[in-house]
Amino acid sequence: MNKSETGKLGENIACRYLVENGYKIIERNFRQKWGEIDIIAKAPDKTLIFVEVKTMAGDGGNGLQPEDQLTKAKLKKLQRTASLYAGHWPELIDDNKGWRIDLLALTINDKSYVIKQYENI
Repeated sequence: MNKSETGKLGENIACRYLVENGYKIIERNFRQKWGEIDIIAKAPDKTLIFVEVKTMAGDGGNGLQPEDQLTKAKLKKLQRTASLYAGHWPELIDDNKGWRIDLLALTINDKSYVIKQYENI
């Protein structure tokens, strides 16, 4: 499986994980020239969530974890894109809950996977 296929599989698994945990998927792969958001969802408590998915096949062989792939530059682009999205669609934001950015880190091994969710990164 190449990097693109691994990433797409990871995003599909992440969506399934979110739905199984009571989230409602609003949009996938929202792109702007300055950044992209993998998944936009509503949490069970009605918080608007911008989800970054990082996926790795196997153990990486070098001790790295999927979450190690989220660089400061990527996070800054993600924050800017999320802020812009939230500003354009304020009706999606619960006044008491607001919005946040989460990271879903997936490690895929053969037929199994491990998901770690980091809230409000």
